[in-house]
Amino acid sequence: MNGDTDKTSRGVGGDRPTPDRLLHAGSEGEYTAEDVVLASGRDVNPKNIAWAERRMAEKGQACMDELLP
Repeated sequence: MNGDTDKTSRGVGGDRPTPDRLLHAGSEGEYTAEDVVLASGRDVNPKNIAWAERRMAEKGQACMDELLP
């Protein structure tokens, strides 16, 4: 490290808390079957990718909403 403090961990404006909109990952963006596997805490392998693809087909956006904060 170069001695500088990490400004992202201190929030916007220095010592104020970081706003919720910056903390939560959520599932508002695009995602892949690999993302679903990783969010579930599983290893990325063909069996788990197939599981994630089925889950995405069945639940749509909710498959990530259930896994992420």
